[in-house]
Amino acid sequence: MLKLSKLALAIALGTTSSLSQASEIDDLQKQLQLLKQQMQQLQTQLDKAEQQAKQQAAQQEQIDAQVAKQQKQLEQQTAAVDSELEKKESGIRVGGAVRTNFSHTSYDDGNKNRGGDFDFDIFRLNFAGDVGDVQLNAEIRFFDYMTAVKYAYAAYDFAEDWQVQAGITKVPFGNWPYNSHNYFFGTTYYVGLEDDHDLGVLFKRKIADNWQIDLGFFKNDELGGVDGYVDNRSDRYSYDVVGFRDADEGVYAEPTNAIGEYNTFSGRYGYHFEHDGGTTELGVSALSGGLHDGEDKAGDYMAWAVHLNSTIGPWNFQLQHGEYDYDIDNVNRMAVGAYSFYDSIAAEATMTNANIAYSLPVEWGPVTNLQFYNDYGIIYDKSDNSADTWMNVTGVSVAAGGLFTYFDLVKAKNQPFVGGSIAGDSDETETRFNINIGYYF
Repeated sequence: MLKLSKLALAIALGTTSSLSQASEIDDLQKQLQLLKQQMQQLQTQLDKAEQQAKQQAAQQEQIDAQVAKQQKQLEQQTAAVDSELEKKESGIRVGGAVRTNFSHTSYDDGNKNRGGDFDFDIFRLNFAGDVGDVQLNAEIRFFDYMTAVKYAYAAYDFAEDWQVQAGITKVPFGNWPYNSHNYFFGTTYYVGLEDDHDLGVLFKRKIADNWQIDLGFFKNDELGGVDGYVDNRSDRYSYDVVGFRDADEGVYAEPTNAIGEYNTFSGRYGYHFEHDGGTTELGVSALSGGLHDGEDKAGDYMAWAVHLNSTIGPWNFQLQHGEYDYDIDNVNRMAVGAYSFYDSIAAEATMTNANIAYSLPVEWGPVTNLQFYNDYGIIYDKSDNSADTWMNVTGVSVAAGGLFTYFDLVKAKNQPFVGGSIAGDSDETETRFNINIGYYF
């Protein structure tokens, strides 16, 4: 009985064990089947991702090809535009002006009796343009009584902030570009220290880091110096010394002692800073050179000035003070030439200028801007002991399309073009009302 029970127990245990193993196998098979399904799903997803990647790669290739095509087309179009612009910008552009002048003066009885005179002033041509990397600029002026080249130079930008000019170019000195606002310039113009142009080389640093500098070397004046091949050494636009005066020589006489400027070094430094309403330049200028009589050195000359040019909103203020000195033994009066006549200046003198202007934009038909101004200049402490020269110009300039007109009321004493000379000794204050009308094209 006991044996049968043990046998039954063993059979029961074996059956249970077999059932348990069978169940585990089934579970493993189910898990394996699930893993196979998951792997198939993953493979499907991988195949799908790979297919999408291939499609995206193909699309990217198409996009890259299209971008490359568009880029090539853009480069071709840009090259064509640049070529066209180069064709348009290359070469020389021509402009100019025609000006007429009305004047009513206190020092010319005939002019007063006629109620003033209306005359032709100038016809001028300006040339400007680029040939390759070289810039070319020139201006020639035609008067009734002479023809004069104001400037003619080639320029090249040899560095980011630097330009070199060679030819008849502007001597850097004083407030730039002019020490005045009116048609008659300032008193400094008539001693050769405003808007003067000579033959030489000029290095210009553009405004960067708030400062600029101009350094020039001028071999001689624009007519070739003391022995230049010209018929009349006074046929020029800007004033230069052309001789020195003997004690008995007339103020307006052709000089018997011819001299010319040579080997002149000139420098101008300006510091610019911004402030509320505008900008201001503070500057200093100096020049030094020799004087030659055609055979030997006759002497030296120098000049210096400190200057301010400030714009505050519509206002502009200019101040300048300096001295010049032509150093020739036993000489205290020099001969100068310009506008086809000779004049005289003291060999040494002090100069001061104070100018103010107000610009007013308007919309009066073709009139777009008015500038009101008062410019005052004086030359004093003269080596020839002549009386002071002073000039005050009150006026307005009118911009109207291609027309630009100055209306000037000039009060002056011992001033060229206002009934006197800088070497004059008059006590009379003269008056000139002047209208200069110019058409610029």
